[in-house]
Amino acid sequence: MSSTKDHSAAHARGARPRYWMRRFFALGAAVVVVAGVVVLANIGHGKLRPVVKHPPPSTTSSSVPSTEPPAGPPYAVGIVSVNIVVNGKTLPTNIRYPTLGPPGSADVTGSTPDRAAAPYPLVVFSQGFDISPEAYASILQAWAAAGYIVADPTYPHTDPNAPGGPNRAYLVNHPADLNGVISQILSYANTPGTLEGVINTSEVAVAGHSDGGDVSLAVVANSLYTSAASNIKAAIIFSGAEYAPFGGAYFPPGAHSVPMLVTQGTSDNINPPSCSVQIYNSAPPPKYYLYLYGAGHHSPYLYPTPYERTVTAVSIDFLNHVLKHDAPALSAMELAGNVQGVASITSASSVPQVAGACPGAPPG
Repeated sequence: MSSTKDHSAAHARGARPRYWMRRFFALGAAVVVVAGVVVLANIGHGKLRPVVKHPPPSTTSSSVPSTEPPAGPPYAVGIVSVNIVVNGKTLPTNIRYPTLGPPGSADVTGSTPDRAAAPYPLVVFSQGFDISPEAYASILQAWAAAGYIVADPTYPHTDPNAPGGPNRAYLVNHPADLNGVISQILSYANTPGTLEGVINTSEVAVAGHSDGGDVSLAVVANSLYTSAASNIKAAIIFSGAEYAPFGGAYFPPGAHSVPMLVTQGTSDNINPPSCSVQIYNSAPPPKYYLYLYGAGHHSPYLYPTPYERTVTAVSIDFLNHVLKHDAPALSAMELAGNVQGVASITSASSVPQVAGACPGAPPG
């Protein structure tokens, strides 16, 4: 994980540099070869059973097969912007929520929440280094439209608009920042205002991409930070890693664990597959690993690709299964996570090791 981990040109979702798209469409040769490729056969006792079904796509392919888009959202999405003060620092934060009105493609600022099915579970998303949180707006809006409160704090010093430019040295402060943000947002459930009575304080998830995935992982799996986040019930790690500078120990014996979804592009050369394999194989069940064949570090999360559609659908099913206790969502996650030539998903106890160490991670 280098200091150039996320390219600054991805600051805004609308800015899609051509060379990033060329990297996406030229599916690289760094594909994780799994024996026949793991996919899923059926479901039993809350697990997805891996079987050998089809090989990964050719590394010489010039395109990625298309996938069906996720089902239409049940809710329109409202948005409010707040400044959350944590440890003397101000973190501007957008909070999306289900709102009244017909579902649409635009967030409605300050609109009235749909309270019919409230309270809704909370998901707090952490951005990658030098990427604006709103670069992930498509996924964040999809989660809110599926019936979640979704917050995306802007971390000081690692955001692209940080005074003097982003500085990755400040990443070590962000797990504590994240815990503080969660506590503040949960307090809104009992505070007069737009979100009063709307947040389910017992059902909380963290999610993050790249360095934000490192931060999210730390608050659910690192011994220095988990005690402050005992209300977190699920974690989604998009191409993240264990991060040695955080200190502490990951997945210490006897520690409380949460269900986890780990996603990884097989051609990611920023956080390579070894990083996600280390996380997944160390985590206790229930856990799910989503292979994204030929995907790099950014395309599954920042751009409208088949990868992003798959990640969006799988993550919603995961959240529905864990936070809404929706048993059929596990079957939906199996279907959404197995796309010929694009992705496969497993809940096996481990996935095959990948050559090479994870940069910046503690020895695995």
